[in-house]
Parts: sequence; structure tokens; C-alpha cells
Amino acid sequence: MLKKLFGLFKKSEISATKVKLMPEASVIVSFDDDWIKSSKPDGLVEKVKWCDLKAVIIETTDDGPFAPDVFWILVGENETGCVFPGGATGEEEILEEMQKCLKGFDNETFIQAMGSCNNNKFLIWKSKD
Repeated sequence: MLKKLFGLFKKSEISATKVKLMPEASVIVSFDDDWIKSSKPDGLVEKVKWCDLKAVIIETTDDGPFAPDVFWILVGENETGCVFPGGATGEEEILEEMQKCLKGFDNETFIQAMGSCNNNKFLIWKSKD
């Protein structure tokens, strides 16, 4: 029964609805063996090489829940990096990859950041270099 019900909606309609309800989802975060990249709807692409990554920071604001209030800041060498909002498409996948690849990724601080509704910055990971 539910399968038939969900079959009534095209995947593109569901995706379009998600973007309307959560504009953060219109930002796409992707990665490969060399790069982490965020692509914004206006065409802006920010990227940083994994090997150049120096810090992962989560900034929270008191703007939620009706505006984006969590932002990932990936700081690279030579003023490279990228910023993307919590709720971006690909956020779960990049989180899993960071937890797996970045030795010392601070899951406890990450959990604190996700629970914050104040203006704050949380250092989740820092390179030992």
C-alpha cells in the first residue's frame, strides 16, 4: 500500500519539495580521494584538497530553526577551503568520511555543536602539522 502511495510521487518532485522546505539541501557537498567540494546553487564552487586540510570547524548561530544555523568550515592551506550549511546534500557522507579518515576527529565536540542553538564555533578537528 505505502509503496503504491510513494510511487505516485516522482523522485524529482520529492527532491524539489525538500529543497523548498530545506534550502540548505540545494548546496551539494562531494568528495573523492583528492578533493572536498561544495557547489552552491548560484554556481559558486569551493574546494579544498584533503592533504591541505588544516581544520574542521562547525559554526552555530541563533538564527534557527527557520534559517540555516549550522555551518561547516573546512580550512585549508593558502586560504583554500569551503563552507557549507548543515543539511547540505552529501553532509552525511562527508561526515562519515571525515570520521573515518581524519585521525582525532572529535565526535564529542561534534555532538555538542549539533546541540548548540547559540552563536559559537567548535573545533572538530585540527591537523597536527
